[in-house]
Amino acid sequence: MARISIPTTARLPSSLRVDPNNSAVTKILSRLTRSSLISVALDWLDEANISLAVPYLRDDDEDEDNEDVDDFYPAARSPRALIENYLSLQERKGSKREVLDRIVEGDWRHGLTLYQLAMADLQYLYDHPTSQKWSAYRIMPLQAPHDPDGEELPEVDRLSLTVPRFHPSTFLKTLQSHVLPDVKAHYNFDAHRSLPLLILRIFILDSPYNTNHALQSGSTTNFDSSRTVYIAFPDASPYIFISKPQSTTSTTSVSSTSATSAVSARGPTAAGESKSLNALLVEGIPKSLSRPLCRERFTLQSTDLVTRNLAELVERRGGGRTNCAGGGWSIYADEGRGGSSGERGKKRGRKETPLDLVLPSPPLSELDQDQENLDPGSAAGRKGAPAAAVLLTESERRSERATKRARLVAKARFGETGMVRDGKGVERVDIVIEDPFPKVGGQEVGGEEDEGGEEMAQRDSARSDPKGGKRKSRFDQILENAGENEDDEEDDNNTASAPTWRPHVKLTFHGSHVFAGIRQLVESGVIDGERMPGWMTGEEGVTIGAVRHGRIRGYKGSGV
Repeated sequence: MARISIPTTARLPSSLRVDPNNSAVTKILSRLTRSSLISVALDWLDEANISLAVPYLRDDDEDEDNEDVDDFYPAARSPRALIENYLSLQERKGSKREVLDRIVEGDWRHGLTLYQLAMADLQYLYDHPTSQKWSAYRIMPLQAPHDPDGEELPEVDRLSLTVPRFHPSTFLKTLQSHVLPDVKAHYNFDAHRSLPLLILRIFILDSPYNTNHALQSGSTTNFDSSRTVYIAFPDASPYIFISKPQSTTSTTSVSSTSATSAVSARGPTAAGESKSLNALLVEGIPKSLSRPLCRERFTLQSTDLVTRNLAELVERRGGGRTNCAGGGWSIYADEGRGGSSGERGKKRGRKETPLDLVLPSPPLSELDQDQENLDPGSAAGRKGAPAAAVLLTESERRSERATKRARLVAKARFGETGMVRDGKGVERVDIVIEDPFPKVGGQEVGGEEDEGGEEMAQRDSARSDPKGGKRKSRFDQILENAGENEDDEEDDNNTASAPTWRPHVKLTFHGSHVFAGIRQLVESGVIDGERMPGWMTGEEGVTIGAVRHGRIRGYKGSGV
């Protein structure tokens, strides 16, 4: 422990130890399963990590007879002996409490380092991929101002193909100075085990010190106001993913000394603090990626894609071709993916484009396959059946043709997306319909009837903002920012001369896999797949947006 601790802007080192009885340590380790705890302990004892996770060992000169007989977990003599102990625990059955007590009260009784807690936290992220809520942002280059000495704000250069150079050490140093100068943070990089991602874990602690004084003196209060944020950098992609800040502990805190991360009386899960921290990261990350001396500046632009499924973010905003080929266009995303499962092997290596004379056949969904196998009117059902059993009435034949056509329409509209078990589902889609009300009897609906819609909209706005002037919701803020685009301004000018009634309609789709559910509704005939708009298939790659003239208005569709 340092003899003198002074405030500094440096980040927290990975070697700092936290008391094992701290509530943050208990929460992080208790979330893991027994097998995950043993796996994490073995990773700590690995040669590459043991320098930052040194266990409690017995000295070689110490006599076994002088060992404390009351010690329930005797200290081992070497890391190799500890590895053998945990391997034996891995082979036999037991409780999670047994492994947790051995870690906290035995092998690491003198404390766990911040590096160990980061590894345990990342293990929980791998075990529970949907535990974090992610938002996708695009890294956009900025144009150099014409007058460097003037007050002209730089504009986004949408024609530039410049991408920032990423160096972890330089990025972290700049991020600490721009985003969190008055609080301390611990950073830990880790390559994702199954996805092409580089994950940065940021553990933010409300303390002016970067020594053990920040963890030992008043540690309970500091950890109650701490936050954990993840930033994912996909390979070969101009996008980044930022998670929603989460508190380390679940207990309430009374106060905080930092202005930028103050905790309100409602507890550490206050929404205002999480949003302010997220806003600081959105502003600080492009500054950390920019190189002013080389006249390269960047900004982050929201893509209106929010989900808990990290695999879906990689699919939509990763470095592959699927980020601009959603819905029915997904059959052209990769070479050799078109056609049925029996034809894919033959077409492997053949480049397929929308200009091919023979269109590839998208796969059937699970609901479609089950109906195909059990349908008595299909060829498989009619094979070997008596002639009287296959005689269908005219209504049954029409119903069978309608069902078959609905399944074919679903295949054409969704392609290879919208599968129940593809692991790439979104949980929520919020859409606002801004189209004018259709004409009734050749006449537009408006005039006196418009007052009802305005009153409803006023009541909704008053309900969400009773005092008028409070902070707007994320949904309304994104739509307002999207409305500032040039294309939207032209639409507003064109429709301003002919005002029509626009009802206040909001649609929210919620479920484990929204677009897979819509695909099944199309296959069942509940939704007309031929007249269904494209944003309902997920091809636009957004979860928040507004529809005007039948087209999604969010981050300009897929961003192409």
